[in-house]
Amino acid sequence: CPLPESQLDRFLLRIRLGYPDPQAERALLVGEDRRGLLERQPAVIGPGELLDMQLAAQGLHVAEALVAYVQTLLAATRNSAELAGGLSPRAGLGLLAVARAWALLDGRDHVLPEDVQAVLPQTIAHRLIPTGDAGRGSVEQVRAMLDAVALP
Repeated sequence: CPLPESQLDRFLLRIRLGYPDPQAERALLVGEDRRGLLERQPAVIGPGELLDMQLAAQGLHVAEALVAYVQTLLAATRNSAELAGGLSPRAGLGLLAVARAWALLDGRDHVLPEDVQAVLPQTIAHRLIPTGDAGRGSVEQVRAMLDAVALP
């Protein structure tokens, strides 16, 4: 049973991993209980470093033109006859937060339209509900929207 729209809006990202290749799947099937592996996995970064990265991402520059671009994308979902409802302001905040993190990981101190485009499907597609006559799913709707909305 799908979650109601108000609940979908609370998830920041939806990332599809797909299926493992046959060799990896076999290792999963015959290997030990994965919960035990998780307990032995060393930390990649500590809590302090994670907090520093989060604060650094929040501090990245977002130009007014980029904010206008995000607003145009949000409005496109709200005005689409192929979608049952549009994106909330919370979705816009999440989109900018993920785009900032993407830019930070790319070593920049500012966010580009390409950052927004790179994270848009994973950040908003699960929040969208195509109408019955749309003829395509939400990920396809997002890609079509990117093609239709001009870059700043």
